[in-house]
Amino acid sequence: MALRPAPSPFSVSCSRTQLRNLFFLNSRSRFLENQLLRKDKPTNLSGGRRRVGEKLVRACVKLEEKNTPETGKEWGKVSAVLFDMDGVLCNSEVLSRLAGVDVFADMGVQVTVQDFVPFMGTGEANFLGGVASVKGVQGFNPEAAKRRYFEIYLDKYAKPNSGIGFPGAYELIVQCKNKGLKVAVASSADRIKVDANLAAAGLELSMFDAIVSADAFENLKPSPDIFLAASKILDVSPDECIVIEDALAGVQAAKSANMRCIAVTTTLAEDTLNTEGPSLIRKEIGDISIDDILNGGSGYHNPEMQSSENISASAQNLPNSYSREIRSPQDKDSVSNPIFSIGGFQGSRRNILRYGSLGIALSCLYFTATNLKAMQYASPKAIWNLFLGASGPPFGPKEDNFRNERIQQFVDYMSDLDKRGTATTVPEFPSKLDWLNTAPLQLRRDLKGKVVLLDFWTYCCINCMHVLPDLEFLEKKYKDMPFVVVGVHSAKFDNEKDLEAIRNAVLRYGITHPVLNDGDMYLWRELGISSWPTFALVGPNGKLIAQVSGEGRRKDLDDLVEAALLYYGGKKLLDNTPIPLNLEKDNDPRLLASPLKFPGKLEVDVLNDRLFISDSNHNRIVVTDLDGNFKMQIGSTGEEGLRDGNFEDAMFNRPQGLAYNAKKNLLYVADTENHALRVVDFVNETVKTLAGNGTKGSDYQGGGSGTTQLLNSPWDVCFEPVNEVVYIAMAGQHQIWKHNTLDGTTKSFSGDGYERNLNGASSASTSFAQPSGISLSPDFKEAYIADSESSSIRTLDLKTGGSRLLAGGDQFFSDNLFKFGDHDGVGSEVLLQHPLGVFCRNDGQIYLADSYNHKIKKLDLASRRVSTIAGNGKAGFMDGSALEAQLSEPSGLIEAGNGKLLIADTNNNIIRFLDLSTREPILGTLELKGVQPPAPKSKSMRRLRRRRSSADTQTILVDAGSTTEGKLCLNITVPQGYHFSKVLSLSLTSMLCMHL
Repeated sequence: MALRPAPSPFSVSCSRTQLRNLFFLNSRSRFLENQLLRKDKPTNLSGGRRRVGEKLVRACVKLEEKNTPETGKEWGKVSAVLFDMDGVLCNSEVLSRLAGVDVFADMGVQVTVQDFVPFMGTGEANFLGGVASVKGVQGFNPEAAKRRYFEIYLDKYAKPNSGIGFPGAYELIVQCKNKGLKVAVASSADRIKVDANLAAAGLELSMFDAIVSADAFENLKPSPDIFLAASKILDVSPDECIVIEDALAGVQAAKSANMRCIAVTTTLAEDTLNTEGPSLIRKEIGDISIDDILNGGSGYHNPEMQSSENISASAQNLPNSYSREIRSPQDKDSVSNPIFSIGGFQGSRRNILRYGSLGIALSCLYFTATNLKAMQYASPKAIWNLFLGASGPPFGPKEDNFRNERIQQFVDYMSDLDKRGTATTVPEFPSKLDWLNTAPLQLRRDLKGKVVLLDFWTYCCINCMHVLPDLEFLEKKYKDMPFVVVGVHSAKFDNEKDLEAIRNAVLRYGITHPVLNDGDMYLWRELGISSWPTFALVGPNGKLIAQVSGEGRRKDLDDLVEAALLYYGGKKLLDNTPIPLNLEKDNDPRLLASPLKFPGKLEVDVLNDRLFISDSNHNRIVVTDLDGNFKMQIGSTGEEGLRDGNFEDAMFNRPQGLAYNAKKNLLYVADTENHALRVVDFVNETVKTLAGNGTKGSDYQGGGSGTTQLLNSPWDVCFEPVNEVVYIAMAGQHQIWKHNTLDGTTKSFSGDGYERNLNGASSASTSFAQPSGISLSPDFKEAYIADSESSSIRTLDLKTGGSRLLAGGDQFFSDNLFKFGDHDGVGSEVLLQHPLGVFCRNDGQIYLADSYNHKIKKLDLASRRVSTIAGNGKAGFMDGSALEAQLSEPSGLIEAGNGKLLIADTNNNIIRFLDLSTREPILGTLELKGVQPPAPKSKSMRRLRRRRSSADTQTILVDAGSTTEGKLCLNITVPQGYHFSKVLSLSLTSMLCMHL
């Protein structure tokens, strides 16, 4: 998860969601965000209206009269429409500029998105080359830059079905087709980008009669070549083509091709576009009607001569009429108080402004009142960092052959920072805060003279878990140097502020560096942090060197740390005195003797009386009967690893979800930190990997076979027996995937990969937020999802991939992931807190593990009513009456038959049972008999064991008589696969082949 409820295409990665979406909530239009990014286009937030001259007020930004052609001029025949892509069909202009900024950042050159504006619509080579020329970049290679640009753009910004299409684009294309018009894409972008953008916008290639891209042309816009080629392919005369463009180069190209052009103001202001004289100007493609295309708009035939009644009538019939200004010259107060028709409603300018402003104010008030939790993470410093950038050096190329130059660049940056004296002073750690793994530390006492990396994290966040191996890498690499990692735990959820809960997280994830519990977000606000995870590098003088956000930054952090040690070491400011550690794992002996260690999920085979337990931190699967008597274990050493083989040799890495295939006696395992799907074969007693290879993936589509298909933190699984499909709750990239057991392929099934609580009718219009539990309906038509970061339970349609909300979460603002708490009720009025487990019984009743509320709750599917059935809401361990008993972050549950629920009580390291068949349900503890902690294998070499004589051993007796001298020769063999070392062979020869 991340601070901003939903990663937008502007974020650095899906994991780093910046603060801006707390303010820019409309994920479809992103109106306010776009306005702030377009500094050349002023805006009035009161209903989106602004003045033109002194007399005319416009609804939205259209200029009907200004763009009305001369009276009496015919619009002419229209047979085809040529759509530009960036800025017309796809809201990708800003994304393209951001990718360009990344390209130059790799070169160590600082540019801004505004630097690219003059070169929009001219093709990638000119787009990048123009900025390189302005910036004076020496040795610039346009082709190499293009290759890098496409790598970044496709990997980072243009994810399939990511919703970058402009609203109304699809509808306008369909309307054109229905009218018999031919449609084409005519873009100065290369074909690879065209295909990626159309896929990201959800526009199928088959919708278009032709797609013309820059690859085959030497002369791009403002040359007319691309448009003329499109008209030739479509077999339509140029004067019968309408071009829809957003860039000056495109408007110029349309005029040169003798084509009419409708310009949209998604990139440039109206005044700028008007310099090239387009036929019409509209705000964006959603504001273009089929009448605009066929007739040049209703104003083309001189609407000044129509009556006001006819104008109003025609306005109500026009698509998107809310964005048009309709004014009759017969209105008496047409200047001082004109009449508008907006969305079917009429009113004066004064009333529209009044009620529109009131509506906006009430909406803001409602959002603020319902999102107070989200507001607590905002700070003036964070907003400042958001718009002006946080402290940090430019990141150049990451390739190994550039590493020395890159480190020197960072050293130069630190030197310049010192000379300017502008570095932020990091505030002292408040003395009242609690510490783990060490006694309380002071930045200017204990950490003086050390390079310190502050890791701002929260333990619910999957991205924060993903960076722990990076921190471990740095700690090991610089263990003998004055370098310290300090985890600053800045909780999202209320439960995460509890010190004992953080201690359990430290134990669960094997964290061995100091951890500070900053539950009040003091350091977060002081340093202007706005996302989890964020790293702040602090020099030995207590000054902030840089801030880096998101996962996947190991190389950046490594180079920064090495540069800091070099620079401050040269200035003799480092102190290598080690800080004292008192690790939590050394102070918790209960975990050494506990049969289970943070068990995650459960599954049952009732027919064969088996309970399967994912003993997550023992890296094994434990099998008992339903009464808790030990049967076997899969993975015997307790060590982390990814190894297939027999039950003793197989290795896992914090496995979670389990799903049983009764027909084939197979158990599917979500091997979470191996990023893999495994299968346990009880017939052959083997473990096999079905997908994933131990590497965290970033593929949002999938479709690969076997272990070539990478996964990303699969957290739970369920098995659908009819089609023999395993559904996977892919927490790491906020999607639901499916594995086809028949052909071995694994691919995305639902969710666009953005982290938000968005329900839609299809997989492309659905988003999840760290789904962590999944269970099938009895008829196998739906699955129920515990969507942990949105604190909701959702239904997934297994036919369409669409979803709907059952309980919890924010039903109005999909980007709001801060609607959580503890409140029973119906539907969206329910408040949950990071639910991790869900299970649907055969009678259709749903049970869920409301993990951070330490409760088990029941969800009635018909009424959507949620009620607590176990747990008093306080973390702890206590059996007894269900509503008075205590649990601690339960995360998995299953029915064992006869009305008994079994619960993985994760932080208590035990399995609980809840008997629902009694009048007053009782919560008890399942006694695990014969279950022992795993015994690590000895590291010593295997030795041959002495065996007793077998039945066919022959004993030979020799009568030595009185002989005092003789020769005894023995022929010694060893089992196949073993051999004597050379030294041992010589020794045996000398000892055994001797004279007596």
